[in-house]
Amino acid sequence: MSPLAQGALSSQDEEDDNPFVAGKVLGAHLRHLRRSNGLALKDVAPQIRASISKISRMERGESPPREKDVLDLVRFYGVTDPDHLDEIRELLRQSQSQTWLHQYSDITPGWLKRLIGLEDSATEIRSYEVHLVPGLLQISDYTRAIIKAAMPHATEEEIQRRLDLRRLRQRLLDRATPPRLTFLLDEGILMRPVGGPHVIRQQLQHLHRLSEHDGVGIQIVTFEKGASIGPGAPVAHMAFPAHGPSELIYLEHINSALYLSKRSDVESYRHVLDELAVVAETRRRSRVLLEKAIEKFRSQEQG
Repeated sequence: MSPLAQGALSSQDEEDDNPFVAGKVLGAHLRHLRRSNGLALKDVAPQIRASISKISRMERGESPPREKDVLDLVRFYGVTDPDHLDEIRELLRQSQSQTWLHQYSDITPGWLKRLIGLEDSATEIRSYEVHLVPGLLQISDYTRAIIKAAMPHATEEEIQRRLDLRRLRQRLLDRATPPRLTFLLDEGILMRPVGGPHVIRQQLQHLHRLSEHDGVGIQIVTFEKGASIGPGAPVAHMAFPAHGPSELIYLEHINSALYLSKRSDVESYRHVLDELAVVAETRRRSRVLLEKAIEKFRSQEQG
């Protein structure tokens, strides 16, 4: 196997069988094999009856790989060594592995499953949230209020399973080496009484505690300063280690999401986040704003 692939497989060993990392590593190796054979994407696509865009997504690790497609491609590239093929099959196994997320597959749409995997493999996440506290920072009662509002007829068991899934996703913050995290929050989040005064006060207190940790940056974008900059929907920029796409943009909608990796798209949204970071309140001033909101809702509880 090539030095590039060997390095990729070595890197994968350190990622605890993360299926999304394995997919990116496998994609990088497929790209290496294609280029080593002097082939363009248009030369390869017909071999598996796929479009050029599908091959491109596979190589960027953005499309779940099918075993038949991968094995047909590597054989077309001239890979016949049994050990090399076994290593590729192992990457395939890892990319399709049944992790803890599998038990929640019935309540996890594909776009959310992909987000969770990307969060787990990112080295840096920077996001802007407009309406709600980001999922990684939510307390259970706050999440419960959101679920009940969106699913008024959900049973307690259905709600609890979604709460369990959210808690498992939040283990990211407890890792020995979590990604660098920066959350830019629209000021409206501090004023929106999700779950009532008691719940939102507890949620804001949780944000205040998290903001005191070096690894978690929480900054408020005020109405005045963010009015002409902030997008109308949540956006996140994620950076990743080598052997795959280096960065990606996540755009969230009500029941779906977009993942952008085209350089011009990434640069455009990264520029928006850069501008928001400039006008956002400092971490210290953001804590002051949180404290004021906490006191406001405490007064409402007592009143």
